Amino acid sequence: MSTQAEKAQTLAQLHAAPEILRVPNVWDVVSAKAIAALPETRAIATAGHSIAATFGYADGEKIPLEVMLDMVGRIVDAVGDLPVTADLDAGYGNAGETVRRAIGVGVVGANVEDRLRPLDESVAAVAAIVAAGEAEGVPFVLNARTDALVRGGDRPLADSIADAIERGRAFLDAGADLVFVPGLLNADVARQLVEGIGERKVSVIGIPGALRAAEYEALGVARISYGPTTQRLALTALQDLAIDLYADGVVPSTIRALN
Repeated sequence: MSTQAEKAQTLAQLHAAPEILRVPNVWDVVSAKAIAALPETRAIATAGHSIAATFGYADGEKIPLEVMLDMVGRIVDAVGDLPVTADLDAGYGNAGETVRRAIGVGVVGANVEDRLRPLDESVAAVAAIVAAGEAEGVPFVLNARTDALVRGGDRPLADSIADAIERGRAFLDAGADLVFVPGLLNADVARQLVEGIGERKVSVIGIPGALRAAEYEALGVARISYGPTTQRLALTALQDLAIDLYADGVVPSTIRALN
């Protein structure tokens, strides 16, 4: 069994490798096991939105931190040697302490978002996270998220890109491992972000209309995750099956016994 520090080192190496790290997000033990069973899986990433929805909470730190961390810890225990990176929203008011608690349940990396708070506050949160990892003896892998694009409002796209680059560079300087820039990124925007923030230092999200993972990889992107879309697809399949059964359909023979 790998130590927590070794899992963190593995996650960092996966981000630095030439191949983009693909992490289909999970939200509970059974979804984590289903993804962990695939030979292509190198790491596990939780989706905060999806975990919150599982317990009946809206996204955005409405779910109590202890409930979120309990589920994340169960996921860590379920997937063995695979490193687990968690979605920790904006750090629940104390990013360093939240990461310390996440490390306590076995997490080795996290997304923490800036919500476009003043840059000095956001950089201080990154520094606190890095310090928490050092204090716990874990080389914690921070995927520092900037909402420069998704919360940019009506300002010109060029201004949002410049803001993302400025914030991303500051986060890296403060000790983050890479910078997560969610949004619908075409090739030109992704290229600008990689050129401005750094090769293998940008993380993106796969949503309807986004590029293929291989296309982002060719542009120098380090990681692609899928947020709540994986749970939405699972729920769509469930609802579509129910609609068919209500219409006097039958259970398809292609269903796999994954639980």
